[in-house]
Amino acid sequence: MKIALIGYGAMGQLVGDLAGRRGHEIALKLDIADAGRSVAELAELLRGCDAAIDFSIAEAVPKNAEACAAAGVALVVGTTGWTSQIDSVRRIVDGAGGAMIYGANFSIGVQIFYRIAARAAELFRNVDSYDPFIEEAHHKRKRDAPSGTALQLEKVAEQQLGREVPVSSTRAGYIPGTHRLGFDSAADQIRITHEARSREGFAAGALMASEWIVGRKGFYEFSEVFDEIIKPH
Repeated sequence: MKIALIGYGAMGQLVGDLAGRRGHEIALKLDIADAGRSVAELAELLRGCDAAIDFSIAEAVPKNAEACAAAGVALVVGTTGWTSQIDSVRRIVDGAGGAMIYGANFSIGVQIFYRIAARAAELFRNVDSYDPFIEEAHHKRKRDAPSGTALQLEKVAEQQLGREVPVSSTRAGYIPGTHRLGFDSAADQIRITHEARSREGFAAGALMASEWIVGRKGFYEFSEVFDEIIKPH
């Protein structure tokens, strides 16, 4: 598979290394120097690729989605902080008959964590003596707060609980990505936690998503199709 990397920072480089080990070809790298290119110019560069993986910046996602759709290239978006524009991006992709999969977190472990959290919240649905809460912490360079992962965790928990779940965020030092769902009562407290040790889980999930979406059309959220993606083929 020929892959284009959009954004060649730490995540883009890791995806590129892992893709090579899995037998894929990195056919194109787009980075900050390409940010001023037009949609038409980007589409021309992207043609011939099977998939593009975007770990760039939130502001660039709509243009990248439009360029990939115009080039007929399936797009995987691991960038967060852009979902206020999700409706317009969906229209762009669907209108061009394109394919895109996005996710707040492509970590395989986080996707399993969501499912554990959903079951935990379901068990607490009718237990009013416990108050739910979400805590998330990241290094000081992370821009968005709450994180996309925390917002997805909030959505998962609230769907099962039928009530609001407060979210708190910390940005400091070099804290690894940490997400916690807790339930607190006068008698005790229960917490389930996911802590990222490296970015490799994100890279592996993004590559799995790109392998799955090539040849498909439509607009997908990673957690909604995760069970399908990990099925043995």
